[in-house]
Amino acid sequence: MSMLTPQGLKGKQYRITGNAYPRLGRPPKRSRKVVAALVGLLALALIALGGVQLYDIFTGKNKNASAQACATPSGKPLAAPTPGATPGAPAASGAPAAPGGDPHAIPQPATVTVNIYNATTKAGLAGRTAEEFKKRGFTIGKVGNAPAELDKKVPGTAQVIAGPTGAGAGTLVGSQIAGAAVTADARTDASVDFVIGDSYNALLDETQAAAALALATKPSPTPTTAGSC
Repeated sequence: MSMLTPQGLKGKQYRITGNAYPRLGRPPKRSRKVVAALVGLLALALIALGGVQLYDIFTGKNKNASAQACATPSGKPLAAPTPGATPGAPAASGAPAAPGGDPHAIPQPATVTVNIYNATTKAGLAGRTAEEFKKRGFTIGKVGNAPAELDKKVPGTAQVIAGPTGAGAGTLVGSQIAGAAVTADARTDASVDFVIGDSYNALLDETQAAAALALATKPSPTPTTAGSC
């Protein structure tokens, strides 16, 4: 029996059949390893970049950059104008608006002449209201019954009427009462009419009036786009 004969066959012949033979694959090329290494490095770089951006977001670094971009040439952040300030002039505490300045600037009460008119059936209401305005520093003009076109025709608390040059004065007077309707007419002076309506009870206290004035003069927010001031 030949040494190549498997045990148990006892000299019998056996034949390899079939047409499929095992084949050895080619060894991997070196270029594939290089490409795989480059892909791995690129993935790590992207992960590191994302981490840096998240750090900037959570630490507020981008906010500081935006604030610096929106700063004035002097380096100071932009700020809203102070009520009563004249454009182009330095703000002075307690100073009234200068003649010929911004008509929408809020003046001091002493510079505002208020005419008090009673459009209700309650007698003496105009006089008592005039005293309240006087205590707050306003200059009192005419006091009496409302003209015919307004008499008993003001359903709200009050109607405040001012001309183009007294827009800021009208805002100041209107802030003294809740629910006042502020309207404009064609008068050329800066006087203001305060017409008492049917729902009037009393002026706001001075703290409430100051809060109402701050709200009335608060600049409206303007929509901004990313990357703009």
